[in-house]
Amino acid sequence: MNAYDGGSNARRQPGAPSEPGDTPEPGGQDGQDGPETAQAPGEPAAPSRPRAQPSAPGREPADVPSAAPDPYAEPMESRPSVPAAIREAAALAPAPAAPAPYGEPHPPTGVAALSLRYQIGVALALAVVAVAVCVHIGMVFLHVAPQNTVTKQHGKAVDDWVYPEFEQNWKLFAPNPLQQDIAVQVRARIRGADGGSRTTGWYDLSAQDGRAIDGNPLPSHTQQNELRRSWDLFVATHDADNRPVGLRGTLSETYLRRLVVLRLDRDDATARGGVLVSVQVRSRTMNVPSPKWSEEKISVQPVYRELSWWPVTADDTEGSVR
Repeated sequence: MNAYDGGSNARRQPGAPSEPGDTPEPGGQDGQDGPETAQAPGEPAAPSRPRAQPSAPGREPADVPSAAPDPYAEPMESRPSVPAAIREAAALAPAPAAPAPYGEPHPPTGVAALSLRYQIGVALALAVVAVAVCVHIGMVFLHVAPQNTVTKQHGKAVDDWVYPEFEQNWKLFAPNPLQQDIAVQVRARIRGADGGSRTTGWYDLSAQDGRAIDGNPLPSHTQQNELRRSWDLFVATHDADNRPVGLRGTLSETYLRRLVVLRLDRDDATARGGVLVSVQVRSRTMNVPSPKWSEEKISVQPVYRELSWWPVTADDTEGSVR
């Protein structure tokens, strides 16, 4: 078929009239972008930009004229300029160091930087420290653990390792839970104004402190610890026959006697005209009952420890008044 035949798909020469039925190509006639946009009356016509013509094969591309400046663009004079200080700082800033070439070996650090002899020495030292730490942890565990086969056979070796530098007890974390209820009680002999003598009943001083503490959000140190610490000091400095051991034994006896005299004076045990002649202190110890879910059987019968009668001196009375 000839390229210039009059068929519907035939190629036409430029500028040839179109035939009926031909569909107009998009973009308008003569290769233009399309019909011009309608302009409002009174507005200046926008300058059109020339379109670059495609170059034919084998020809040099035609020079495309530069685009005309945009009349709506902001002029260069009105744009903000970079401050001179910033330009100078950028010029004086050192250039970033070039990265090391890929694959270049880095110098060794740490233990790897040491020689082979020193590396072996460091490894041996770490091994010795690790073994010593493991042995120490094992010894301390056996010391605080319940009695077992290992502690029965090697208990002496464990004690020799732990005592005295590494002694362990639960007092470091919390006091031992109370398993006994100890109450301190006192009674007195009083000489009346008529010359007669009478003996009072037992005053439970621990119960009085307990009632003062119960329900009190801020109990005093005296109510909580004074009587309890004085009795603990007395027991620790006296033997089973209530005889003092050393100078602290005598001091603890004097302190406890003055304390109970002060408490009796608060309770007005002498009444009117009476004179306090002597006092006697005792303790009542009872085991704390086991919980209902426990199968342990504990006796709850009280055990008493009575001290001898102590005569009340003038120093004790004056000290109680102070």
